[in-house]
Amino acid sequence: MCNACVAVPDIDTPFVERMVGMLDQAATVQMISLGHRTGLFDAMAGAGPLGAAGIAERAGLVERYVREWLGCMAASRIVVFDAPNSTYELPEQHAAFLTRAASPNNLAATTQFMPVLAGAEDEVLECFRSGGGVPYSSYPRFHEVMAEESDMTVVAGLTDHILPLVPGLVGRLRDGIDVLDVGCGRGRAMLAMAAEFPHSRFTGMDLSAEAVRAATEEAAVRGLTNVSFETRDLTGFSDQRRWDFVTAFDAVHDQSDPAGLISGVRSCLAQDGLFLVQDIAGSSDVGENIGRPLAPFIYTISCMHCMTVSLAQGGTGLGAAWGEQLAEQMFREGGFTEVETFHLEHDILNAFYVCRV
Repeated sequence: MCNACVAVPDIDTPFVERMVGMLDQAATVQMISLGHRTGLFDAMAGAGPLGAAGIAERAGLVERYVREWLGCMAASRIVVFDAPNSTYELPEQHAAFLTRAASPNNLAATTQFMPVLAGAEDEVLECFRSGGGVPYSSYPRFHEVMAEESDMTVVAGLTDHILPLVPGLVGRLRDGIDVLDVGCGRGRAMLAMAAEFPHSRFTGMDLSAEAVRAATEEAAVRGLTNVSFETRDLTGFSDQRRWDFVTAFDAVHDQSDPAGLISGVRSCLAQDGLFLVQDIAGSSDVGENIGRPLAPFIYTISCMHCMTVSLAQGGTGLGAAWGEQLAEQMFREGGFTEVETFHLEHDILNAFYVCRV
C-alpha cells in the first residue's frame, strides 16, 4: 500500500506540546534532585548574582558540572540568568521551596524519589511481564529519602497539628503512656516524640534492619533512653504488650498484609487506646483523582515502589493509591468502631485517620 493511501490522524497539537513539556519537566526534576543533594540550592540562596565558578566555589563542587546544571536551571526558569554578565541567581521566592532552610516546604527534597524509583525500573519492567515484586533491597536510598520526607510531612507538624487532632492526647503523652510506631523507618517521628515527651515510652518497628540501625544510632547520639527500635516483619502482626497509642506514618499501604496489620494493632491496644494513621490522600476511584494535584506522582510511587515491595513479600500489593474510602472501610473491618478522617491545610499529600476501639 502506498503511503498516500494510509490514513493519517489529525495531530493533537496540545497533546504533543504537553508531552514535550513533560520531557522538559522530567529532566528538570532529575536536576533538581541533584541540586538538593549537592547543596547547590543552599549555596545559591541569598548569594545574589554569581558566575558558575563562584557558585561552584561556594558549594565546594567542580565548576564544569555546576555550569551544565545551571544551564538546565536557567532554561527551566528556576534560576535567573543575566546574559550580559553571565551570572545566575536563585530568586528568594524560589529558594522558599528549594532549600533545606525552607523545610517543611522543600519540594527539592521530594524530587529525590524519582531517581530512586528509576533505579529499579528494569526490575519493575520484568514484574509487568512475569508478576511478582521488587524487594526493598533494590531501593538503596529509599529510607534515607523517606526520612527527609518524614521530617517535613510528619515531624514538622507533629506537636502543632497532628497530635492535637486527638483531644487530650498531648496531655496523656506528657503524663506518660506506651507508644508504638509500626513501619517506623528511620524513626524520625518516634525520636521527635521521645524528646518532646520524656515521661512516655516509645518503640518503633520496621522490616528494614538498616533503617532500624540508623534510628537506634540516632537515639544514642541524642541521649534518648525512652525510645527503642526493633527489626520486625509486621506480616501477621500481633503483640503481647498493651499499647496506649499506636501510630503508622505512611506505612500501612506498604505492608504485605495491611488488613492483618490493622487487626493486629486493634488486638494489642489498651482499652482506651487509639490508632493514628497518616497515609496518602485521595480517592479509591481513579476518576475522582483525575486532575487532582500529585495524583500522577502518587500512582507512580505506588507502581514503582509501594505496590511492588508488598508483592515481593507475597503480599496483597495494596499500593499508595488505595484511597480514603477503602482505608476507612479496612479500618472498620479491622475492628475499629470509630474512624475519623482529617486533612491538614498545609499538607495536600496526606490524610490522617484517628481510629478508636
